[in-house]
Amino acid sequence: MTATTAALVTLALAGAAAPGSAAGTAGRPSVEGVWRVTGYGTVLSVTHGRLREYQTTAAGCMEGDTARRTGPGTYTDSEGSVFTLRPRGTLQVAGSPGHRELRRIAALPKDCRRPLPDSPVAAFDVFWQSFEENYPFFAAKGIDWHAVRDTYRPRIDAGTTRDELFAVLSEMVAPLYDAHVAVLDGDRRFAQVRPGTTMPGAELDAKVTEYVVRRDLGGKELREFAGGRIGYADLPNGQGYLRISAFAGYAGQERSYDVHVKELDKALDTVLTARRAGSLKGLVIDLRVNGGGYDSLGLHIAERLTDTSYTAYRKRTRYTRPQPITVEPARGVPRYTGPIALLTGGSTISAGETFTQALIDRPGRTIRVGEATQGVFSDTMDRRLPNGMEVLLPNEEFLTRSGQTFDGTGIPPHVRTPVFTDEEFAKNRDTAFDAAVAALARG
Repeated sequence: MTATTAALVTLALAGAAAPGSAAGTAGRPSVEGVWRVTGYGTVLSVTHGRLREYQTTAAGCMEGDTARRTGPGTYTDSEGSVFTLRPRGTLQVAGSPGHRELRRIAALPKDCRRPLPDSPVAAFDVFWQSFEENYPFFAAKGIDWHAVRDTYRPRIDAGTTRDELFAVLSEMVAPLYDAHVAVLDGDRRFAQVRPGTTMPGAELDAKVTEYVVRRDLGGKELREFAGGRIGYADLPNGQGYLRISAFAGYAGQERSYDVHVKELDKALDTVLTARRAGSLKGLVIDLRVNGGGYDSLGLHIAERLTDTSYTAYRKRTRYTRPQPITVEPARGVPRYTGPIALLTGGSTISAGETFTQALIDRPGRTIRVGEATQGVFSDTMDRRLPNGMEVLLPNEEFLTRSGQTFDGTGIPPHVRTPVFTDEEFAKNRDTAFDAAVAALARG
């Protein structure tokens, strides 16, 4: 389906079939038919044991991914992503909190029954229209997208080469400085982060891990879990240190979200024992290098950090109402409810940021230390272009209780410090870590 961070989709039953819905065996409603996903520019067609996605804009319709039925109401695509469908209700993407609204329609839109021409102009138009209909942040970033079209479309004609088109499309979105925007063409990829920040990656992660172990932990072992994405150490002052470098990759190449949850639970069961949950004087959670992943894994951790239900954030698209996403206290396991110092920086990205936002209204004391996060929160939409290129873009906003968003600017810290600068490395300093430990010690 779309290029979200999730692999499993559930169309959850919301009630009896609506008038006009397809009938199934023995009068039971059937999943077969055509569905429009509100706010996501997507139509789903289910027929003869096959599911196909169509990506729709006013510029036309492009076929998306397909999946085959592998069980009752279950469909699996070529990459192993699993979709479970039930008639009329909501679309839930495992790993992506909340639900998406569905509406049954009589038939595929006419545009989806006639292919778009494989031309530079058609590719440009689908590209521009995909952002026009779905990207929420033009006003906040001071971008006149219509002026962008007026500037660049005259440069595109039937003779425009693939290289020239790739350069134009990249140039159009460059001023957004949005790490969830990318132009893709085979092995070529244009994407960029907010100025002054660094995209998290394996090299940076390894450098930071070595530095933290040597400098902050004094050579003490950082026990690693979940494919090395989670690490924990007890600090000598009665505090704990929890490092999370991603909310994905917990089970190697395994795509099943449930497997990632099981690996996360193994880590949390080992780290947040009853003894630690009751005795820790404070917990430092380090997200300064975090490449994102499944938002729901962040919520799963947050459930171990509260004994009171609360709203993590609210999600919406340009076409949907804000949907509250709640954190419910985990049941049957120890929960840590003491003070937390959360370390963040410009390399805290995507699901690392939604987890940060999920702790803003956490009952109890949570203090953020370091630098502002990257400023990208939404799942990404994967839009195919008629010439075979692709584009990724966000279409969701994550709102605080007061309706504020942090896209573009990132979530600011309460205590601002340098984060892994050249000077910090050169002088063997970790000002953010020291400030976090001191803040927790002050109570």
